[in-house]
Amino acid sequence: MRFAFYDFDGTLASGNVVQRYAYFARREPSRLRAAARYARLLLNVPLFLALDFFSRRLFNQVFFMEYRGLREDWLRNLQDSIFEKVIRPTIYPRAQALVRSDRTQGFTPVLVTGELDFVMAPVIRYFAFDGAIVNSMTFRQGRATGVVVPPLIAEREKVEAIKRYSAKHGASLAACKAYSDSFSDRHMLESVGNPVAVNPDRRLMRVASDRGWPILDLRGDGPDPEGVFPTVSGRSDHGDS
Repeated sequence: MRFAFYDFDGTLASGNVVQRYAYFARREPSRLRAAARYARLLLNVPLFLALDFFSRRLFNQVFFMEYRGLREDWLRNLQDSIFEKVIRPTIYPRAQALVRSDRTQGFTPVLVTGELDFVMAPVIRYFAFDGAIVNSMTFRQGRATGVVVPPLIAEREKVEAIKRYSAKHGASLAACKAYSDSFSDRHMLESVGNPVAVNPDRRLMRVASDRGWPILDLRGDGPDPEGVFPTVSGRSDHGDS
């Protein structure tokens, strides 16, 4: 079995966890609490930006505390609504074609993201992913604690999660693909035999260029011509994870 592992934010879509949480915050049933949640979110944006630049893992730990107190049933009932109104408009035009191309080549598509499971459930259905590695919120008495079920999926833990997933299914990472846009996911890309930089940020662009990795841009409109998506990487000298 060969897997194709896909990051989501910046890779298959332009959205992010802050935008999606804002949707929940603005729609909390109590108008007073909704206003307070949204105001706190806006005030904390500079902090979140700084944390994300320093450490994606630390950012996730701090940011997911914003969910504290929200009801689990209410969050899950908004799955389809947040997908249609917030997530689907951000999905890149060529993202589905990439996933279909990999499936045609014999790869099994798997989503790998630090986002929460109840937010990504409609995304998994939309792309028909065969598996998903995501974070899960813990709930106590039906309300979010703000703490995710360990291990928290971010940075190097993505690599460990991919290793566990591949070992469970008897797959060799050397035969797998991985896609990401972010330098913070370089270890995830290095862990597989076929890394691909998608809409890469400046630092990942430099790494991909130096190592001869394929570079894709999924943001363009229109159908993909035959042969746009790579069948193998430019080089296989991926580093240790």
